[in-house]
Amino acid sequence: MVAHLLRSLTLATVMGSSLWQVAVSAQSPPANPQAWTGPRTSDGQPDVQGFWRPVLAGGRSLEDPGVPGGLDDEILRKQGKAKRNPSRVVDPADGKVPYQPWAAALRNDVIENEWDPTRPEHIDTQTRCFPLGVLRQAANANQILQPPGYFILINENYHVFRIIPLDGRPHLGNGIKLWQADSRGRWEGNTLVVESRNFNGKNRLSHEGDFVSENAHVVERFTFADSKTLNYEVTITDPTVFTRPWTMRIPTVRSEQPADYEMWESACHEGERSADLMASDPKK
Repeated sequence: MVAHLLRSLTLATVMGSSLWQVAVSAQSPPANPQAWTGPRTSDGQPDVQGFWRPVLAGGRSLEDPGVPGGLDDEILRKQGKAKRNPSRVVDPADGKVPYQPWAAALRNDVIENEWDPTRPEHIDTQTRCFPLGVLRQAANANQILQPPGYFILINENYHVFRIIPLDGRPHLGNGIKLWQADSRGRWEGNTLVVESRNFNGKNRLSHEGDFVSENAHVVERFTFADSKTLNYEVTITDPTVFTRPWTMRIPTVRSEQPADYEMWESACHEGERSADLMASDPKK
């Protein structure tokens, strides 16, 4: 998969010339991330290549992340009896995504009817094998590659990767909409700032239906405090869906792997039954 990605990158270049406690304590950004002076790549980037994972993984929702559980866990959570994880949302301070009323109603309808076999439109886009999208990929484990002039994120789910050019080229035209959006990056010290637009408005940000529209404008900041600590912070502006810009944070750490480790792909395939199972009676 990596070899295929690098071949694709070459073509693109030619064409374009305890976890709970840790998660709670890690919500604050590093005190002075720009003080770290680590190794550099051949083109001067901070060398952060390798495997990285969120301290608290999972994509149940943005306000209560974690891996979606079984039916009993979902029922307890909706009754307010299950343990809640720290919200990824840090602004607003209440940890809530500032949806407009119509958007909140749409998200809540997904939450209330996700097990209804007569409402297959509520099945998660990830379950249906569509790409994770910019924001959801950041909430999963990724491998970072840094060939000259690029910053690449590879995820083991469904052929998902992001190729982020660092050469200042303009964004694609507004008429082109993408599952993974269109991203452009630049380094500010030890912080990679990535601006993304050209969303297609189809993928979800979480299992429970969090979403943005095709008008979203996203600014990510990958701040490397040291060789093992990444503070990922992203601000989302989308006046079609939200009442105001908002920010979420995902503390991330390096995942040490053997030198010969290769990320295995978890692919959807012909005959995949996950979507059928999601739309069937979950008690069976």
